[in-house]
Amino acid sequence: MQKNHFNIDWKWQLKHRITTLKSLEKEICLTAKERAVFQENPHFPFAITPYYAHLLKDDAIRKTVLPSLDEEKKRQGESIDPLGEEMHRVTPNLIHTYPDKVLFLITSFCPTYCRYCTRSRMVGTDLVVSDYSESIQYIQQHTEIRDLLISGGDPLIFSNQQLDTLLSSLRAIPHIRTIRIGSKVPAVLPMRIDAELCLILRRHRVWLSLHFIHPKELTEQTKVACQMLADHGVGMLSQTVLLRGVNDSVDVLMDLFYGLLEINVKPYYLLQCDPVFGSAHFRTSVEKGIECIQSLHGRMAGHAIPQYIIDAPGGGGKIPLLSTKQFQRNGDEIVLKNYEGKTYVYPDPLETYL
Repeated sequence: MQKNHFNIDWKWQLKHRITTLKSLEKEICLTAKERAVFQENPHFPFAITPYYAHLLKDDAIRKTVLPSLDEEKKRQGESIDPLGEEMHRVTPNLIHTYPDKVLFLITSFCPTYCRYCTRSRMVGTDLVVSDYSESIQYIQQHTEIRDLLISGGDPLIFSNQQLDTLLSSLRAIPHIRTIRIGSKVPAVLPMRIDAELCLILRRHRVWLSLHFIHPKELTEQTKVACQMLADHGVGMLSQTVLLRGVNDSVDVLMDLFYGLLEINVKPYYLLQCDPVFGSAHFRTSVEKGIECIQSLHGRMAGHAIPQYIIDAPGGGGKIPLLSTKQFQRNGDEIVLKNYEGKTYVYPDPLETYL
């Protein structure tokens, strides 16, 4: 591996992201099939940091970031907007689905693009918006909003000053109780975490909702980043997407969740993969997810176990599952009820797609 993989300058890492077949082949050996996919011009862009490239020797992680021809196959129930976010867009940057929560999308840029991304319709355009006045005004006017989730893209690619300015504006709104930032930066760009950023997050009482999918992501650099955040009193939760052939093993999940606890990150959600366009090869059956979560409850300490969640297609919100008794099967779909008692359908074919 080249020494620049671990260059501690996070801006250097972003500037030198690997985005083409030519640059990727300088880092890893590709199979003929992997090379052919790039030549087909995938609809969803490819990008990884040089740091994260050193993890691609692991087949499980490799699957999550290298394009696949399977991405071009649309299956039953898939959508470019599986969670119905666009139906609840109230400003260019705000999604207001739950009564007391809003999703604040401040960028479409990520250091590394995950192939199963729910927002593949919008991320990858590398757009960073600087004027959020309309969104902030909306939040000020809607006093029922208590919780803000800042996401994108990845908000932690903003400078410390930009984040501080935005968070100051949001913290000045009296009815806002909690602010969270969704990010995969500690896994793909851990050198971004510095003491100044930690102090900003602590001052504004921000919780981090971090995206980890495999224990191989818990490198020494990532552990140092999370420990720095913990030492500054920043609360951290993890969200893990259940992915076929990547982490749909109880042993892998146990290793990941215990590893996260060891760096002060609370395993929070184990998410059934959203039925975004071209994701069938990543999705396990719901029965498999329930089997995993039930096994974890029998083998792990309670505080190490996340909730197993389906985010109801069409904007029904998150539905926790512990048993197959919580839904009904209708052919290749399952029918669930959300917190309001409304019915939603998730595609769950009886036979696995090949």
